[in-house]
Amino acid sequence: MKRLMIRLGGTFLLLALVVSCGKADSKLIGIAKFVAHPALDAVEKGIIDEIAKSKPDYKLDLQNSNADMSTAAQIAQRFKQEKVTVAVGIATPTAQALANQIKNTPVVFSAVTDPVSAGLVPSMDKGGANVTGTSDMTPVRQQLDLLRTLHGNLKRLGHIYASGEANSVAIAKIVQAYCEENSIQYVEATVSNSSEVKQALLSIAARIDGLYLGNDNTVFSALNAVAETALEKNLPVVTADPSSAESIPVLAAIGYDYYKVGTATGKIVVRILNGEKTADIPVYLPTESSDLLMVLNLDTAKKLKLTVPAELIEKAAVVIKDGTLARK
Repeated sequence: MKRLMIRLGGTFLLLALVVSCGKADSKLIGIAKFVAHPALDAVEKGIIDEIAKSKPDYKLDLQNSNADMSTAAQIAQRFKQEKVTVAVGIATPTAQALANQIKNTPVVFSAVTDPVSAGLVPSMDKGGANVTGTSDMTPVRQQLDLLRTLHGNLKRLGHIYASGEANSVAIAKIVQAYCEENSIQYVEATVSNSSEVKQALLSIAARIDGLYLGNDNTVFSALNAVAETALEKNLPVVTADPSSAESIPVLAAIGYDYYKVGTATGKIVVRILNGEKTADIPVYLPTESSDLLMVLNLDTAKKLKLTVPAELIEKAAVVIKDGTLARK
């Protein structure tokens, strides 16, 4: 099915009316992501591939809210009026928008860091009445350990996140606790949209030794600007997204293989299409070490005059050196 992005309220209402007047497609799955960036794009592809493999007769309505909450709400209303068989929300804000408006149709979330705090499910062990999905609670402490190892003498840590994203607020608490435990000064800057991200970094650059970015969708949609500015300010950046680290020159990343997160989400959709209830499907969280990927950019390390230990290079799944990306 053709992608359709609707921005204007009047246009949306008109199209929604046409959909609601027509016959509902009994084999239609709505998939909405919060914004386009490498991690969420990989999730989306994994979901699509899994559904195409197991349920090729289903049509897909693919939507992108472009990091705009009002658009996310419009997309949720669109799926409701289309009477989709299953609605899939990629990232916390999108999943919340779907769950808030759709009560009688299964909603499956994907790449939601803390679905309990986000109000999507009562616990990780049990789905909700019409909601379940996959979590990507990122290994924050392991990522911060990596930044400290690479820097060598980290005393002031910068952290930028969107204060309106529940997942990012949850991660910020973990980062702050880590800093307190390790006598590191915690310096944060919050944003409300991607256009504020570069300025947020500039506002704290002189007060930090390194920058950590959790899996914040708003910030990652501006990651190119962050990486460029960080290099100018001689700041190492470690992130939670290995997908974007393959093409954007941050120093390093440890995180989930987001394509696999997508296929896991697709499997849950298929289980629901086969008759299982969301309440009987616990939230899926990757737990195997093989689910995590480390990306190291030795070219960025060289520009920052940092030495990367040989044992880290050996552990990395992807190493970038002399402009060449090597997978192990």
